[in-house]
Amino acid sequence: MISKFTRNIITLTLFLGLFFNSSILNAQNDSIPKSKSEFWKNVRFGGGLGLSVGGGFTNISVSPTMYYNVNEWVSVGTGLTGSYIKSSGDYNSWIYGGSIVGLFNPIENIQLSTEFEQLRVNTEFQTLTGNFSENSWNSALFLGAGYRVGSVTLGARYNVLHDKNNFIYSDPFMPFVRVIF
Repeated sequence: MISKFTRNIITLTLFLGLFFNSSILNAQNDSIPKSKSEFWKNVRFGGGLGLSVGGGFTNISVSPTMYYNVNEWVSVGTGLTGSYIKSSGDYNSWIYGGSIVGLFNPIENIQLSTEFEQLRVNTEFQTLTGNFSENSWNSALFLGAGYRVGSVTLGARYNVLHDKNNFIYSDPFMPFVRVIF
């Protein structure tokens, strides 16, 4: 019998594999013209990978993002998020969902951003009195600003929907590094 953890890892791996392989397989198709269409010339990719392990704590996250450059100042995008968090003896959590992103570059080195994120949170807690689970949705609306050099932006964002009782984001301010290829 496969454990729930193993089943969730397999599901996440298959999902991400299909997501990334679909673009690779399409790139190998001879029926697609050799020159990129105008749409694909304006598409950029980015995202994040995270791994934190130590002291009985594990956090693994993957969040690919695709952006479309509307013009030289504005980009819009969509992203996926998947995360597994485990604290030995306390809890484990699967977090997954998506986001819609807007980027605005009013001058060469300044980037303003807005991102609406919707996450599904499935958490299992282990306590002295027994185990229980909590399954919920978490919404966040981030407004951010950063300094951009080439394809890298360093900045901070603020979650205007922040709730101090929210254990997903403990602080409304969050630094970020955004890399877009």
